[in-house]
Amino acid sequence: MHAAALRFDLHVPASRSLKAKRAAVRPIVDTLRHRYHVSVAEVDHQDRWQRAAIAVAVVAESNHHLTEVLDTVERFVRSAPDVEVLDTTACYLEPED
Repeated sequence: MHAAALRFDLHVPASRSLKAKRAAVRPIVDTLRHRYHVSVAEVDHQDRWQRAAIAVAVVAESNHHLTEVLDTVERFVRSAPDVEVLDTTACYLEPED
């Protein structure tokens, strides 16, 4: 078993309210969850209207598949039109022998 978490710190430049921020971030979260079958949640900056942080967790049978999913997820988030990625942090859980 291989597992990893990927955190994205996002800037939502067009947002002028928390409602506008949710309107920009929710489609990203929903698409990640349904298209890529990953666990995803907004994990920080819930009270700031131009910042968001989302975390994505993936568990896979092979390291190759894990890397493919994480790369695809990162490309998707970076291509989202309403947000700018400020930082990305990855954390890997090492398999036990």
